[in-house]
Amino acid sequence: MTEDARFEDAGNQPLNLGAMDPEDLQVLSALAQDSVLTVADVAWEKRHHRLALLINRLRREDGVHVSPPERVRSLLVIENVLKVSAQGVNPGEKDTVLSLLSVNFEPGEEGAGFVELTFAGDGALRAEVEALELRLKDVTRPYTAVSGQVPDHGA
Repeated sequence: MTEDARFEDAGNQPLNLGAMDPEDLQVLSALAQDSVLTVADVAWEKRHHRLALLINRLRREDGVHVSPPERVRSLLVIENVLKVSAQGVNPGEKDTVLSLLSVNFEPGEEGAGFVELTFAGDGALRAEVEALELRLKDVTRPYTAVSGQVPDHGA
């Protein structure tokens, strides 16, 4: 019998996850929710068909209410990118802080579609992709969140 992995199974190991379908993307989006980054942390590698974001991810895998809250620097990479458009995110304003709310996929024809990154304050990035392929990989050790607080969405 096979059993799905659980958050507890990871222990304190760094995350290294992929998403190749909408169900995987829901898990990845939940783990990336409330990440913060600056516009300078976004890189569109046109030649390699890749959009990469260096995010400060809120650690949720050990439980939603870890005290004190921890963050970890992670790479969120979208592959197979043909085009990137932005709304409310000015590439020239490198110091602007973005707070990631969600990562979604809008399917198109034959596996293609759009990966949409939605930020607080009506900002968004939209990547046209040939196929859905994302990675989320922790690249530093966890650290105590500077704010000392977990974002509150009014739930």
